Amino acid sequence: MKVLRVKNLNFSYNGSKILHDISLEVEQGELVAILGPNGAGKSTLMKCIAGIFRCKEVEIFGEPLHRCSREELAKIIGYVPQSIIPGFMRVFDTVLLGRRPYIGLTPSREDIEIVKQTLKRLKIDHLALKPLNKLSGGEIQKVNIARALAQEPEILLMDEPTNNLDLKSQMEVMKIARKFAESGKTSIIIMHDVNLALRFADRFVFMKSGKIIKDGGKDVLTPKLFEEVYGVRGVIAEVEGTPIVIPALES
Repeated sequence: MKVLRVKNLNFSYNGSKILHDISLEVEQGELVAILGPNGAGKSTLMKCIAGIFRCKEVEIFGEPLHRCSREELAKIIGYVPQSIIPGFMRVFDTVLLGRRPYIGLTPSREDIEIVKQTLKRLKIDHLALKPLNKLSGGEIQKVNIARALAQEPEILLMDEPTNNLDLKSQMEVMKIARKFAESGKTSIIIMHDVNLALRFADRFVFMKSGKIIKDGGKDVLTPKLFEEVYGVRGVIAEVEGTPIVIPALES
C-alpha cells in the first residue's frame, strides 16, 4: 500500500530553487533513508512531506497533503526536526504535546500512560520532571523523538535523528525506527551516516543539488554512485551480511 507519493515536485525558497522535479513513492512498512551531502535539499524535501511547506505535488494515503488540516496531519505524520530550542518546559509535558490531536479539555489516563510508556521506550523516563534547558543535546533529541512517537502516527519523519547521540543511543534510535516500520507503519529518515543507514534501512534515496540521483535497495549501491553523490572514491565491503562503505584515502 502506498502511503506517500511525491510527483514532479519543484520547490523554491526566497527566490532560490531548492528541489528539482522530485518524484518519490513510499510503501507501507518501509524504512527509507534519504542520503546526500549538505545542501542536497534533503531537509526541504522532508518539510514538504511533513506539510510544513504545503505542496500540491505531495499525497498522503492518496489524499492531497495541502488539503489536510494540521490536526489531521498530526494524527498521520510524526515529524522530528534536526533540533529544537530548549525552554523551561519539563520533559513529560513536552512529550505530552504529542497527544494534542487527541486531547479534549484535559489529558485522559490513556494519554498519560502513552507518554509514560514512550519515555520508558526511549529510556528517558528518569528525566520526566527535568526542564529541557537542563538536558544535554542527546537527551533533548530523544525527547523530540518521544514527542513524535507519542502522536502514534502512521508515518515517522526524522531529520538526522542520530546527531548528538553516542553510538549506543544511535543504535537504539535506529532500532525504534526499524520496529516502527516492521509494525506496518512507515519510517523516513534523513541521515549523514551512510553505514548506519545501510545497517537498518530498506531503501536508499540519494540526493544531490536538489535532485534524486538514485532510489532503490542495496542493489543500487556502487562505488560509482558514492563518487557521483559525495565526490569520494571508495569500496563497498560486507560485514556480517551488511554492506559498508570504506572511503579511499586520497593520495
